[in-house]
Amino acid sequence: MDHRQKNWLEWLASVEFAVNNKIHMATKVLPFITNYKRELRIGRNIRKKGKIEKVMEFVERMKKVHKEAGAALKKV
Repeated sequence: MDHRQKNWLEWLASVEFAVNNKIHMATKVLPFITNYKRELRIGRNIRKKGKIEKVMEFVERMKKVHKEAGAALKKV
């Protein structure tokens, strides 16, 4: 890793995998199982450049979900 952290985008998929594959202290369950109700599969190349677009699509989808959830909570 670059000590100035200019290559973080290259490592994003690896970090996501590491976080989702560690048992959460409070829930005692893998975050991936909590979110997707299935086991996390280990692929051949988790640092594949094509995954960045999928991550960005997920981020945009989650922003939309959070915005809609926040709006719904304000109505209550």
